[in-house]
Amino acid sequence: MTKTKNNLPAFADIVIVGAGAAGLFAGIFAGRAHPGRRIVILEGAKTLGAKILVAGGGRCNVTHDAVSVDAYAGSSRNAIKKVLLRFDVPETVAFFRELGVTLKREETGKLFPTTDSARTVLEALLRATERAHVEIVHPCRVEQIERGSGASDDFRLTGEWGTMQARHVILAMGGKSLPKSGSDGLGYRFAQSFGHSLTEHLFPALVPLILPAEHYGRSLSGIAVRARLEVRTAAGKRLAGYTDALLCTHFGLSGPAALDISRHYTAARFNDPSTQLIVNWVPDETAESLEARLLTAGRASIGRTLGDLLPERLARALCESVGLDPTLGADHLPRESRRALVTAVTSGHLPIMGDRGFTYAEVTAGGVPLSEIKLETMESRLCPRLHFCGEICDVDGRIGGYNFQWAWSSGYVAGVSVGG
Repeated sequence: MTKTKNNLPAFADIVIVGAGAAGLFAGIFAGRAHPGRRIVILEGAKTLGAKILVAGGGRCNVTHDAVSVDAYAGSSRNAIKKVLLRFDVPETVAFFRELGVTLKREETGKLFPTTDSARTVLEALLRATERAHVEIVHPCRVEQIERGSGASDDFRLTGEWGTMQARHVILAMGGKSLPKSGSDGLGYRFAQSFGHSLTEHLFPALVPLILPAEHYGRSLSGIAVRARLEVRTAAGKRLAGYTDALLCTHFGLSGPAALDISRHYTAARFNDPSTQLIVNWVPDETAESLEARLLTAGRASIGRTLGDLLPERLARALCESVGLDPTLGADHLPRESRRALVTAVTSGHLPIMGDRGFTYAEVTAGGVPLSEIKLETMESRLCPRLHFCGEICDVDGRIGGYNFQWAWSSGYVAGVSVGG
């Protein structure tokens, strides 16, 4: 049941702050676990489920067919795994099937609703919330959460709309990504007010990367290729790497490869500013095999030789980036120039200037450490009857439905455990 703030009750047994993926899941399972108790979800945004609606290009990548803990970063993998196993992919698929949402697997392993519409997912979740007799009140921004010093004291939630008392609270407020959706980092302040720490850094993840204005990549807007990106130390040690679609844009780089590598590049730069991002535009080729191609290309131009592997515009830009005329015959290519071209193609340095920030990030890296949360219940180890779920936790996954799976899993654990 969706209400306006004018209908807000003065007390609820359980209040969930945030009606995103994790918050709705927590509400559904809290309602199923505790029939008869008053459960309220407070959402500050005008639009419910804004992140769900824009996910996957408006299709909502619900999960991935093979969710591995290796796809996540942040808190320890063992901790993340414990939560994911409580509500896994088969249970997620079955849950949505129960709601009338059938999922289909795409070649990448991503699972989408067969309707190809994110609204199908959101509407099913809202119906399930109503059937669980959970009230959603919005727009109803919580500005402050307090609690007395006594162990039995209730929580007091306050906003422009007034005050509400709650026996149990679940923080499902997200991180700082896509702030227009309502995730502006306020949940972190609430967590800290109850004694929780945050990771040293909170930064955008799954975010497009910016190249300098003069870099050739910015002149190739619209070109997409399968490429490999690697984060390497100045000494050449590989710290992370992904091979996937890479999209050149008017500002730099986007696409799955860039989004996945972004959090690892940023995290590495905090520790070592000399960390580099390296690209292999032809991931099925090595430096040796590409040099062999050029050596045996004969009179064919170097642009055409590379054009057999890459879009023509990209091939030409790579040649020009090392000062070579793309029409130059491969048999007239000096050894040093050939090596420079091979390096640019297979291990070129991308001088990243930064990223597009939380406004364009799909998720936040960092948050409340799982070490401060009881994984069996998602309850705070520092403040009894306060629970967490979703992006507010120090967990972020790769592109492909992994972050939604964390939301479903952690939301389920918090929901079935709260009020117990």
